Amino acid sequence: MYERLKRVLDVFAALAALVLLSPLLLVTAVFVRLSSKGPVIFKQERIGKDGKVFEIYKFRSMRVGAEHTGSGVYSGKGDPRVTKVGRFLRATSIDELPQLVNILKGEMSFIGPRPPLTYHPWPYSAYTPEQRRMFAVRPGMTGWAQVNGRKGVEWNHRIELNVWYVEHMSLRLDIKILFLTVLKVFSNADNENTAATVQPAETAAETSAEPTESVTK
Repeated sequence: MYERLKRVLDVFAALAALVLLSPLLLVTAVFVRLSSKGPVIFKQERIGKDGKVFEIYKFRSMRVGAEHTGSGVYSGKGDPRVTKVGRFLRATSIDELPQLVNILKGEMSFIGPRPPLTYHPWPYSAYTPEQRRMFAVRPGMTGWAQVNGRKGVEWNHRIELNVWYVEHMSLRLDIKILFLTVLKVFSNADNENTAATVQPAETAAETSAEPTESVTK
């Protein structure tokens, strides 16, 4: 029942945000356009609810074709593929705002597991039945794993956190995640990849702790 209410809240909130933030969105689009050659909006295939693939929208923060060069999907501090404007957009998470459109299209929610790439950390067919439970709800702009370490969380543990969220999803939890996300954005905490965050499942099982309702790792 909460999932239906959540969808209604998502639509109204996304519409309101698009209207209120329209000047910022316009200015950002102009700066992205002037920063380097290429489209303003970056589109990328992600795995969504029930394993369905959709295109996620972001303001482009890297040079065209960046995901196929250098360190690939990982982008660390000082990555030369990131534009000057892109660094600011990433630090403030403004690059994520086009996902408001994904929310209106019914592909995403404000709060939920972040949608993974179709090939990273692994294809959908490689997820275990337990791990696939994270795809039982719409993916989010932010989620429980993001406020529990963000980009520094190893993927097997990140999935555990996502599954935990699905099992405990509630209005109270979503409000808590939203509040903690704002703190993360303003502090720019855990917003850089420091190393590859994928390790074999058997190794991860030995090192990852049981997910709990805490923002402390």
